Amino acid sequence: MFAVTAARIDADNPLDGMELGERPDPTVPEGWTTVTVKAAALNHHDVWTLRGVGIREDRLPIILGGDAAGIDEDGNEVIVHSVIGDLERGGGDETLDPKRSLLSEVHDGTFAQKVAVPRRNLVPKPASLSFEEAACLPTAWLTAYRMLFDKAGLQPGATVLVQGAGGGVATAAIALGSAAGYRVWATSRSADKRKRALDLGADQAFESGARLPERVDAVLETVGEATWSHSLKSLRPGGRIVVSGATSGEVPPAELNRVFFLQLSVVGSSMGTRDQLVRLARFLDVTGVRPLVDRVLPLEQARDGFAAMADGKIFGKIVFTP
Repeated sequence: MFAVTAARIDADNPLDGMELGERPDPTVPEGWTTVTVKAAALNHHDVWTLRGVGIREDRLPIILGGDAAGIDEDGNEVIVHSVIGDLERGGGDETLDPKRSLLSEVHDGTFAQKVAVPRRNLVPKPASLSFEEAACLPTAWLTAYRMLFDKAGLQPGATVLVQGAGGGVATAAIALGSAAGYRVWATSRSADKRKRALDLGADQAFESGARLPERVDAVLETVGEATWSHSLKSLRPGGRIVVSGATSGEVPPAELNRVFFLQLSVVGSSMGTRDQLVRLARFLDVTGVRPLVDRVLPLEQARDGFAAMADGKIFGKIVFTP
């Protein structure tokens, strides 16, 4: 089958480690099944894998991709939950299993014509969602869903700041938060991305680092070092930062004096559970909210999609169709 594979690690030129071509069909362990992939979404995780972050060289070659929607062996339209974990080890939450992994870290991923996954990881795809839209949900949209509705502790009417409008998690958070009744503010260095954030449902959009009209109840942080200080300064006393990424750097000054004096909370969030993915799909089905797709490319043109993400020249999700 045709697939996109991480064959080598190259921290400086990650695309040089990617190969496109034929790979063996997936093997299927007991309790697993296969899905014929109809659409698969690109994430920063895939670029980081090529840079050698979160994976060892001895696990290569490995098929990239964590997100997919397709058809299972019984002909059902499904979404693939990409967290491979044990509920019992995680205390009822597979994302807390110390041995958990994501597709493309230990097991081959979704950038192929077929992918093998545990049967439990299949979620029914609502008929109202296209395969391309559904493929956007398992990482970026599920991450945003958990940040907003689980970790942030917000009630409708609260004000939430989304840093770095344009990325997959950020655009999902804007759309989901607006639909749920939050007042959503967004930031971006790009005037065009600020305008598009408003079109997506943001109440206001500001230049990165700008002084806000008032302090917010929560900040959703995926950028990291470049926006961390602004995130802390933007919070009301007792407010909360929910962190799910650090694409600009992972070691900003902690500003602990601000954290303890204003009694701020810093909460980590990673992916989401299978049950949360079910509820996310239902939320989109009921509300009519849809993932913003930047572009759809045939899997054979995956290199172009990776290049666009590495350059930051996207707004929303890049989706591949095998």
